[in-house]
Amino acid sequence: MSPRHPDYPARISALLVELGIPIDYPMKRHLPLQPEAASLESVGPDDAGRDCLLIAPAAEAWRSMRAAAAKSGVVLIPLSGFRSVERQTEIVRGKLALGEKVEHVLQSIAAPGYSEHHTGRAIDVGTPGVLPLEEVFVTTAAYAWLARHAGEFGFHMSYPRRNPHGFVFEPWHWCWRA
Repeated sequence: MSPRHPDYPARISALLVELGIPIDYPMKRHLPLQPEAASLESVGPDDAGRDCLLIAPAAEAWRSMRAAAAKSGVVLIPLSGFRSVERQTEIVRGKLALGEKVEHVLQSIAAPGYSEHHTGRAIDVGTPGVLPLEEVFVTTAAYAWLARHAGEFGFHMSYPRRNPHGFVFEPWHWCWRA
């Protein structure tokens, strides 16, 4: 499934059990197992100054989309690109350690192995002056521009309101699907 881990499905199942995530989670949430990208390239720094990584065709599409938005006076900031299964696990563990219930955690983040970020095709997008990863992003010129034009570059919003995956509305999360 994943070029880095031939035992990937078994590894992911074991992680679900370890984290207390019901084994039927992917079926109930209509989520496919997402392979980890093997080859990534930088699209520049994210809002925290870390390198934001995508697979090459998604990176090229992002650069083109960002440039087109800039020509319209819209600033798009990469917030998060590729995320490994290990990093996804750390995030989930951190939320659980803070006392969040697993059901609540899984409304805003996919279980390890099921995040589009693993593929290197997903990017969380922000814009200056707006709190990152907050629903208020939907009120921005950046969101309005993405809603009109992202499809021209192969990007689609994965988690609209009332999505079948049980995630909160994520107007900042866009996935390249060519």
